[in-house]
Amino acid sequence: MTEKRDRLALLEGMIAQGNRDPFVRYARAMELRSQKRLDEALAAFRELVEQDPDYVPTYLMAAQVAAELGQRDLACELIEAGIPRARAAGDSRAVGELSQLLEEIRA
Repeated sequence: MTEKRDRLALLEGMIAQGNRDPFVRYARAMELRSQKRLDEALAAFRELVEQDPDYVPTYLMAAQVAAELGQRDLACELIEAGIPRARAAGDSRAVGELSQLLEEIRA
């Protein structure tokens, strides 16, 4: 088993055991993305948005993957949902990154 598959298996095992830490789910989605399993990564990011909508990093990554898959409307929806969450969290960097990505997608 490769190192990446080992990491994915470890993360999936943690989730299966009931780990509710949003970072574990986020890391799983990122691992799927790194393996170029973009449809699965997007589904994992969207699930995390539903389960923990205040976990701000998810919005940028989900939108990037949606854009990579050609789902521009979904990417914009994710960004538009993430910007107010980032503002509420006081995360000006995330607001800036999300706003920039939105401009790039709409250009």
